[in-house]
Amino acid sequence: MTGTFYGIGVGPGDPELLTMKAVKAIREVDILIAPKTEKKDGSVALDIARPYLKEDVRIVYQVFPMVKAFEKDTTAWEANKKEILGFLHEGKNVGFLTLGDAMFFSTYIYVFRLLEKEGVPIETIPGIPAFIAMGSHLGWPIVEGDDVLSVIPATADTEKIRRVAQVSDNVVLMKVYKNFPEMADLLEEEGMAGNAVMVSRCGLPDEERIDDIMARKDRPVNYLSTILARRTRA
Repeated sequence: MTGTFYGIGVGPGDPELLTMKAVKAIREVDILIAPKTEKKDGSVALDIARPYLKEDVRIVYQVFPMVKAFEKDTTAWEANKKEILGFLHEGKNVGFLTLGDAMFFSTYIYVFRLLEKEGVPIETIPGIPAFIAMGSHLGWPIVEGDDVLSVIPATADTEKIRRVAQVSDNVVLMKVYKNFPEMADLLEEEGMAGNAVMVSRCGLPDEERIDDIMARKDRPVNYLSTILARRTRA
């Protein structure tokens, strides 16, 4: 009998923000896949889930190259898929841990696409994205009334980001770690920098809140950083 593959969103960082369904899956699977990068040891997603691990669960670390290289070289991805399929065909239930929500800017999406063609049972369990947790944590309404909200990856073309921001009342900027100075300048030019906040490593012990993004723009920011910005209400 083939096991089930679970994609488990573990939320932004606070273990208490995992859903009951996520905790149930973590406690019941035989194997947990903990994704990591080539450059860093350990797994943030695993650290978040750690309070709920059963004693005999097997932890398997898998290295995933940056997604931009996915189409150029799928070797690592195919090797990871083969390992996961091996576990499933042994009848093991496998959980794949991913930060935030499993279907929102996550490595899991690419694994899901590889496995959905293989005819194995898959269940995806949602988690809380960082920007949603930020809104509640900071007392910052993300969108209300007839406001238009745009969620934008800062890695997109700058002019495309600008066009979207110009027709938005509220903006969530994800992936700002690479070009934070450019994003800060763009928000300033669009009249939103004065009403913006950035949080790095939301929900983790070393969480950092930056209220003045222009004053901070020339300093490096953490990979797990998100900006909330909105237009000043009349």
